[in-house]
Amino acid sequence: MTTPVDKTSGTDTSRARTAAEGSRPVLLGIAGSLREGSFNHALLRAAGELASDVLDVRIYEGLGEIPPFNEDREDSPAAAVTELRRSIEEADVLLIATPEYNSSIPGTLKNALDWASRPYGASALADKPAVVVGASPGRGGAAQAQEDLRRVLGRSGAKVLDQGLSVSRAHSRFDDTGRLVDDEARATLAEVVTRLAQTAGVAARSA
Repeated sequence: MTTPVDKTSGTDTSRARTAAEGSRPVLLGIAGSLREGSFNHALLRAAGELASDVLDVRIYEGLGEIPPFNEDREDSPAAAVTELRRSIEEADVLLIATPEYNSSIPGTLKNALDWASRPYGASALADKPAVVVGASPGRGGAAQAQEDLRRVLGRSGAKVLDQGLSVSRAHSRFDDTGRLVDDEARATLAEVVTRLAQTAGVAARSA
């Protein structure tokens, strides 16, 4: 089951259930799109289906609430920034799904990562294992944005894994409910989930 992060408390809304079942490593999914019906949100939900037996999958939903980066506010950031940092710090692994805007990363996603990487020497992304994936209606599957995103994450201190997925012509890979139905894409996403689960120290039975 994929559960959203509670933006006010920074905790998983199913924490009581998870504690009862025994703790599982946390996978935090972040989508770079704010669009309702986003293919990249749908990609994270598909990953959540594949990983639900072995990872506590949380999808971050507060991207649109993060203010523009301001170095003067590093020591007293907005609540949305504090929540973002806490969500990343609580995660064992990250899965970031990006669309491609003007051949690169959406500004909202880059802005969030700038906040997460600061202040200097205290990046929430430091040593955090991360995989980058992406979906777009075009032929490239957000490949250029993914390349840029990997570079940004690496410069921010994250451990970017050599695994990924580019979903091109995304409108034909998902059904009307937003479910990923393309067999090849699902198989590759299962490999991504397996790698993340292994990095987190568990075997991805559902993948």
